[in-house]
Amino acid sequence: MRAMNLPEFFEKYPDDASCIEGFKAKRLEMGIVCKKCEHTEHYFRKTDLKFQCKKCGSRVSLRSGTVMENSNLPFQYWMLCIELMTLSKKSFSALEMQRMLGHKRYEPIWFMMHKIRRVMSKRDEKYQLKGCIEFDEGFFERVDNKDIIKEKENENSQKSTPNKRGRGSEKQAKVLVMVESEPSISASKKGKPNRKVGYLKMVVVEDLKSETINKEVGKSVDKTASVLSDGYTGYVKLKEVITNHYVVVEPDKQKSAKIFPWVNRTISNAKKVLLGIHHNCVNQQYVQNYLDEFCYKFNRRYFGDKLSDRLMIAALETTWY
Repeated sequence: MRAMNLPEFFEKYPDDASCIEGFKAKRLEMGIVCKKCEHTEHYFRKTDLKFQCKKCGSRVSLRSGTVMENSNLPFQYWMLCIELMTLSKKSFSALEMQRMLGHKRYEPIWFMMHKIRRVMSKRDEKYQLKGCIEFDEGFFERVDNKDIIKEKENENSQKSTPNKRGRGSEKQAKVLVMVESEPSISASKKGKPNRKVGYLKMVVVEDLKSETINKEVGKSVDKTASVLSDGYTGYVKLKEVITNHYVVVEPDKQKSAKIFPWVNRTISNAKKVLLGIHHNCVNQQYVQNYLDEFCYKFNRRYFGDKLSDRLMIAALETTWY
């Protein structure tokens, strides 16, 4: 099923009032429980956009408990931003979103997009990977204040310190990448990976010590899963948190790509998104948010027009944060 296009969106939600009706209908469909008496039947007051409990009269705003709480942005901004962020496989920069929405200030739009990415993250945190898992680490360019200060110091002292690459890099975020895959019946087709892909998780970590890796794998992967990895020493204790761990050491890159087709492909695609949209200028603090958006859309690549609807439901849940 294809995703809704923009003319269809504006036909359905032409103004803020129609978006209010849309959010109201979703909240009533999901059910509202009075915090005071736990009654489940409510009136909706159009004058102040609040739900009023039929039993005790307690009121709660339409935004309360949702991703829109404490936001002064129009409802249509939220509805359209959710639609646009799920419309494309790629991503939008906050500057581009600001331009499309026609808002004067950049910061509220940037903050809105990160709150929506947090919703995506919380939804994916509910699931653990199962079956056969390809496992590796990726390294993503990032910036932080320390990097900027260090670069200025190097400029002033006219010294250039070469940056390490890979596992020892100081300028790259370390990311654990885990993706479900199983043998594919269409493996014989030219250009097709020899394994069928399932769900994906990417987790930013401070270091690649075995204790750190085990902690994240324990949260993200079902204990009965079988993990396939290379021979990195940080993986030696994985059997403490999972049942099966298989190590494959293959120096030949082409052969390695056939053994780990999807973990390599997803790392490459995620890097292209960060490079193409955000030009690798992603602060260390927010790398996880952008990867969460990438994983959320990858894991729901066949949802079509249901994707924005599912994200809206998640954004209206009181557990979104």
